[in-house]
Amino acid sequence: MFNYFIKLQWKSFFRSASLVKGLALKILMLFFGIYMMVSLVLAGSGLFFLLQKVFPDADPLRKLSELMPYWLLAELFIRYFMQKLPVMEVKPLLVLPIKKSTITHYILGRSGMSFYNFMGLFIFVPFSMVLLTQGYPAIKVGFWLLSVVFLILMVNYINFIINKSDRVFIILTVLLIALFVLEYFGILHTTGHIGTIFYAFYEYQLLFIIPLFLFVVAYIINYRFLRGRIFLDASLGEKAKEVIASDLTWTKHFGSIAPFLQLDLRMIWRNKRTKTQVFISLAMILYGLVFYTMGDFALTSSMMVFAGVFITGIFLANFGQFVPAWDSAYYSMLMSQNIPLRKYLESKARLISFSIVIMFLLSIPYVYFGWQALAINLSAAIYNLGVNIPVILLFGSLNKKRIDLDKSAFSNMQGTGAAQFLVIVPLLGLPVLIFGLFKFLVSFEVGLTVMAVLGLLGFVLRNKLLDIITELYRKKKYGMIAGFKEKNS
Repeated sequence: MFNYFIKLQWKSFFRSASLVKGLALKILMLFFGIYMMVSLVLAGSGLFFLLQKVFPDADPLRKLSELMPYWLLAELFIRYFMQKLPVMEVKPLLVLPIKKSTITHYILGRSGMSFYNFMGLFIFVPFSMVLLTQGYPAIKVGFWLLSVVFLILMVNYINFIINKSDRVFIILTVLLIALFVLEYFGILHTTGHIGTIFYAFYEYQLLFIIPLFLFVVAYIINYRFLRGRIFLDASLGEKAKEVIASDLTWTKHFGSIAPFLQLDLRMIWRNKRTKTQVFISLAMILYGLVFYTMGDFALTSSMMVFAGVFITGIFLANFGQFVPAWDSAYYSMLMSQNIPLRKYLESKARLISFSIVIMFLLSIPYVYFGWQALAINLSAAIYNLGVNIPVILLFGSLNKKRIDLDKSAFSNMQGTGAAQFLVIVPLLGLPVLIFGLFKFLVSFEVGLTVMAVLGLLGFVLRNKLLDIITELYRKKKYGMIAGFKEKNS
């Protein structure tokens, strides 16, 4: 029966009206997958020696076991956004003499063959082979690897359980941050305690029953959930839902742009792709730790300015680069109303400005590494407010690709065009270049001052710049409307 399902999927793909586009995408993903596979295999092959070099006094396998909790949590975090339950068109099958249990097992079985499951194997299988060459007992290594496989499959099915709840995503994010903070400041040696459990899979082979049991439980929970919802009339009766409207009366303080702000805030909160941008922006506040803790860059280097512009302007880049494509589903309606285009763009600028201020406030604790960190983030925030906001809105006039907000948040290239790649140069490259030039010619302080002055100058000229950008949007209005109507863009 499973062979029959595979044949149906194969015919569905080759009989699709978008065969050429789908085939080209599959070929592109194949090359990308091969590249990822080779990279992960090389990483797994060298992981033992890397751990041996970084931790010369520790057993590499024990050290990797200590890091396994972070691996599983990070994998679950990534899967939450990127991996979706493989579905097939089951309604035509429900009128045939095919057991619903068979259909359910096929759907779950396909998810077991997901590329995300092999990502871990491409690392841990080569690592296990290196362990064998280093004299580790084959039986112990085999059972340890088997335990890791069951843990990866468990994460695969747990993802489908929690994927329906944003609360779980928030809990996972807080858990990851809490573990990192506790470990970094030496409050609680979490990796040591939890790592002992994972290392026990190597020392006591029979313990592989634990991850096996967890994998089976996660599979059964998913099976029961799906099996109870495979019915022909499952989608005929719409479930009544109570709509809870957010209280956005506070936006009235912003005057005439309040309706647009309310529209944007509701859109961000009600759609997974826009909501994801907010979560990613908040998570990227930790990006500074990558630079501040490396020791390879001085606090006065240009790379720190890059980090400051990136941290304070991450929402500006992620959300702003798709303005006005976020509204593509009803952009033609907006443009047909008696709505001032200038107010529309001003509301976008105000929303992005609010995000920059929030990200700067969250970055203040970086003063722990020195006053230079605070000065850099402050000047970067001012520069983003005064210069990069008009720049991102200017490039928005080039957006003609539609975005369907009901599509998945990740692995989704809708709305992406040349403008999204070109805008990175002025957003991130230009401030770093300006700072580097004045730091080289004068000093670190002067470089930051020039950035801040340019940002303040952008504030002074904000109205004039918005007038110019508004006129540009007005000239390209009909081209943008036509582009947004193309659903396959």
